[in-house]
Amino acid sequence: MTDPQSSENLPSSSSSSSSSSKSTPEKSNTKTKYSGHKVHYPNPPEATNPNPETLREQWRFAIKQYSRWYSHAWGTAILAGLSFFALGWIIKGSNPLPSFKNDSHRPPTDNDPAKPKPAD
Repeated sequence: MTDPQSSENLPSSSSSSSSSSKSTPEKSNTKTKYSGHKVHYPNPPEATNPNPETLREQWRFAIKQYSRWYSHAWGTAILAGLSFFALGWIIKGSNPLPSFKNDSHRPPTDNDPAKPKPAD
């Protein structure tokens, strides 16, 4: 699974670095260490552009995947919102959104603190 060329780019372990530093004289105060090796990328770019039909297929696949992920994200967000709304309704026992409160339209009751008490 690992590319033998990519292991050249990885830092060596402490035991091998200590032995290699003894064999090659290097200044310890240098800021950059250039080994002279060419960097090998795990997924290098192609040398030439693929034909237009292949590019069209790749773009169609990429757009289809993006659309699928985007719709899944929105679906998850909507489901989470509805779930939290339902949970709030269950905990509170009524509508948890204060903007839809119809308290101003209900008739006052006897134990309502906003109702003035009659004088004795």
